[in-house]
Amino acid sequence: MTPSLQDVGLAVKRLQWRHHRESNRGLSAEAGLSLVQWDVLRHLRSRPDASLHELAQLTFQTDQSMGELARRMTDRGLILRQEGPGRVVRHRLTGEGETAYLRGSAVMDGVLGASLGRLTEDELEALHALLVKAAE
Repeated sequence: MTPSLQDVGLAVKRLQWRHHRESNRGLSAEAGLSLVQWDVLRHLRSRPDASLHELAQLTFQTDQSMGELARRMTDRGLILRQEGPGRVVRHRLTGEGETAYLRGSAVMDGVLGASLGRLTEDELEALHALLVKAAE
């Protein structure tokens, strides 16, 4: 029997919820991070000098909530805020932020491996392609 659109949507949501719950638990215990904090570090690692607005978009936050999160992460020594041109503030990882990112990445690999790791390489490729297509 072909699953309904609602069935597929619910399966995606259940997997997302499981990943989110287990990630937050593991990241907190092993790296002292929340999932959204780890995600900020992940994006800054690949996009040094990202603006607050860019980080908000990449991490599905509002500019206001990202601003507060960036302030807390700066206070913890995970990221640096640097004045950019005009009113733009740029952000970079600190050494402590890099270390936290790497510890968190090990947690994320474990969480994602417990579910997605059961798929073959071909199944992973197909799933990725289908999710990207559906999100476009």
